[in-house]
Amino acid sequence: MGNRFEISVITEDSDLASVYIESAIKEIRRIERLLTTFNENSDTNRVNALAGIQPVKVESEMLELVKRSLKISEITQGAFDITYGSVDKSLWNFDLAMTSLPDAATAKQSVRLINYKNVIVDEDRSTLFLKHKGMRIGFGGIGKGYAAEKAKQVLQQLGVKSGIVNAAGDLITWGRQPNGMPWTIGIADPDAANQPFSSLDITNMAVATSGNYEKFVVIDGKKYSHTIDPKTGLPVTGIKSVTIISPNAEIADALTTPVMVMGIQAGLHMINQLPYINGIIIDDDNKLHTSANIKIVTPA
Repeated sequence: MGNRFEISVITEDSDLASVYIESAIKEIRRIERLLTTFNENSDTNRVNALAGIQPVKVESEMLELVKRSLKISEITQGAFDITYGSVDKSLWNFDLAMTSLPDAATAKQSVRLINYKNVIVDEDRSTLFLKHKGMRIGFGGIGKGYAAEKAKQVLQQLGVKSGIVNAAGDLITWGRQPNGMPWTIGIADPDAANQPFSSLDITNMAVATSGNYEKFVVIDGKKYSHTIDPKTGLPVTGIKSVTIISPNAEIADALTTPVMVMGIQAGLHMINQLPYINGIIIDDDNKLHTSANIKIVTPA
């Protein structure tokens, strides 16, 4: 899926562990084939190819994922949007050749086709239709979490009582370590991504983090995240990273980017309205902001 997956299972039989892990890998690869944009025959690419032309019959699994994605778009007021693939990528390379931002009018024009309300779901016919030519859907904002969640389900069905599926930092845990303790999860430091900023002790929970340290450009001394506001077409600023804690990896993955788009106040307000969801935000000044149920413990 263009990401590194790490799968850990607790068992006394190493041969059996290999069988378990291979089953999880098989499931991840199955989901990749379903959602990928790198295979012209995938459901995703067929829907995109016929945007503005006709509905496309898709797998029921994909239809259900799209329905859940559209619901998240409603909750986040469009800050999460699977039609993000419609953005004009020629403006946003985020490489050394990028030395200036486009003007506001050009930026807004680049996101004119991003609108989740133009994704038409027909449950009776199991079809998807994008209303306008040039529209594209993609699952980069939710696919890793969905794959991690599905891999965990496969492992649990095989009888694995405890483990972790880590999808490039978006991870789901269940059970406990062999010593009976919860899993200790590190949250990356936005200024040193390979170092932990803080840690959490969790079990049966998912954690996902999105940050401007993953891909960015510096223009006139200011760092701009690769995350684009779908309403303005310009990079978001003010937040270095967002971590979401949820019982479900798909939801955790899907909520990180919209919180970066919404900003600290609106993002935390939304999180506090959602049951069983918690969040940690690090702003550009390295100040920590947390949702209502998170307690910060400072080492003595």
